[in-house]
Amino acid sequence: MSPTRRDTLDAALHDLFAREAASRASWFALTGGERLFAEGDPADTLYLLRAGRLGVFGGDGETPQFLGVVRPGEPVGEMAMLAGTSHTAEVVALRDSEILALPRDAFFETARSHPDLMVELSRLMIRRARDQKSAVTEPSVFGFISARPRPIRAFVERLCAAVEMMGFTCKVVDHSALSSVADWFTRVEDAHDYVLYVAEADEPAWANLCARQVDRLFVVGDPLMAPDVSKIPHNPQLESRRRTDLLLLRDPRMPRPANTPVWLKAVNPGRWFHAQDGDANDAERLARVVTATSVGLVLSGGGARAYAHVGAIDALRTAGVPFDFVGGASMGAIVAAGPALGWSQAELEARLKRAFVDSDPLSDITFPIVAMTRSRKVERLLDEAYGDVEMSNMPLPFFAVSTNLTRGGIEVHRQGSLKRAMRATISIPGVMPPVVQDGQVLVDGAVIDNFPTAVMRQFNAGPIVGVDMSQARGVDPQGLKNPPSWWRWIASGAWKRGPPIVGVLMRAATLTTDAELEHARARADLLIQPEPEGMDIRDWKAFDVAVDAGRRATEAVLAELDEPVTHLRRPRLSPDAPPETVGETAEAPRRRLVPGRRRKAPRPTATGSPE
Repeated sequence: MSPTRRDTLDAALHDLFAREAASRASWFALTGGERLFAEGDPADTLYLLRAGRLGVFGGDGETPQFLGVVRPGEPVGEMAMLAGTSHTAEVVALRDSEILALPRDAFFETARSHPDLMVELSRLMIRRARDQKSAVTEPSVFGFISARPRPIRAFVERLCAAVEMMGFTCKVVDHSALSSVADWFTRVEDAHDYVLYVAEADEPAWANLCARQVDRLFVVGDPLMAPDVSKIPHNPQLESRRRTDLLLLRDPRMPRPANTPVWLKAVNPGRWFHAQDGDANDAERLARVVTATSVGLVLSGGGARAYAHVGAIDALRTAGVPFDFVGGASMGAIVAAGPALGWSQAELEARLKRAFVDSDPLSDITFPIVAMTRSRKVERLLDEAYGDVEMSNMPLPFFAVSTNLTRGGIEVHRQGSLKRAMRATISIPGVMPPVVQDGQVLVDGAVIDNFPTAVMRQFNAGPIVGVDMSQARGVDPQGLKNPPSWWRWIASGAWKRGPPIVGVLMRAATLTTDAELEHARARADLLIQPEPEGMDIRDWKAFDVAVDAGRRATEAVLAELDEPVTHLRRPRLSPDAPPETVGETAEAPRRRLVPGRRRKAPRPTATGSPE
């Protein structure tokens, strides 16, 4: 193990395992994909990762949720062992790894005479608890494997340069490292904040090694070519946990993404991205994804009050906040689709006005057998707005949520017809007929999850900006207490908004319990809550009022920040990390990162070397 300062956890653990190695401690190896322990297993052992990498996974869904990476020199399972409880997560080897193990009773015997060990472990547990929501344990080793004839090295180099411009250290490793020993890879990874392995299409041996060496894998393809599945290396433990991504790198002469469904079928990635070869903005966007500084924008439902999202987007754009992932529920998804399609602010406002302000979308009232409206007008407007757009071909990663009444859960739309997904996510029960798709009955996403920050967190490790209209007043009590007569309602033209019962149904569909709402809001790193005063949930003509409210609320929240939005979960150098020295080599220990503020370079002393 690399030498470290004596007052660090590394030194304390080194002493512990060195002292016990001859009698109580044991050594064993795990192959990539092999499990160290499962959730619920008894925590009767303290583990120390000597070499390799471990991934921590949890969650009750079909796809385990990634919780973090364990690097060489770090303990595993210490919290449950000290508490005497079972393990609360699954730990799996991301690559071939070496483990040291010490029984629980042997640990406590040693700790009684060495209190410094308990102090350092306590510091570690406090830091890990504090950093639970941060990007501190996110992957730092990525593989880029080409599945196209043209080289990808130049793009990966641009990506590396963009990472370095953020203040991190980054290194690109190519096929020249194929014959290197395992320890060399560990030393390189320990010496840099991020390492990018790149393998071209004609380097199958190196590509297979890269697939086994990384925390997360990008398969890089050409959207104009059919994928050759036989030449794409696989890492079963990454694929089973949705840790393989797809990057379609298109020629600059190709203005828009295309042919994505064919690649999705071949690669089955957890996420997919589009980039233009040679485009600096796309390289910077992928650099944010790699460094967990990418921004995810989540917009809630809220009927006509969701126009406020338009003002929020305008204020965020003016402030220079990038959008790297976009998603929403109900009307929030309708608005979010604009940035994901690359619409400018002017185009977003013009299209929404044409679709909802000028056309009274819910005015096709019908006898309520299935719903209050026929929804034909809405379907026509959606067709005019989105045409035949395939969701997976959208320039930015996008999702919309609907509620699946057949199986009683949330439905996340990421592929297929965009207008079909939009029709499902705004199908308020009782107001619009549900959508029947593949034998499933789908209604408004707001019924179960009106503010889907949890869905965004599955795809984006960086900051989440959430604009929430869930609790804004949306129903006029006077209109319900003293409803107009049937004839007066028609004569006044109010019928174009639908009867008052439409407002009740819309509000009921977007009403979330306090506990659910607090959990959703807590996941947002930047929470914006516009309040368009006096606006009913059916006021489709009150566009400017809501937009202005959204803009003002966003500007107020941004004014309170003392750092860019992209830095809200950004790692920085830990105060207890050993100081960097001039001439640091690959053998030196990796600088420990913790979240919070921008990393600063070490301050030079009078002699010119860091303190």
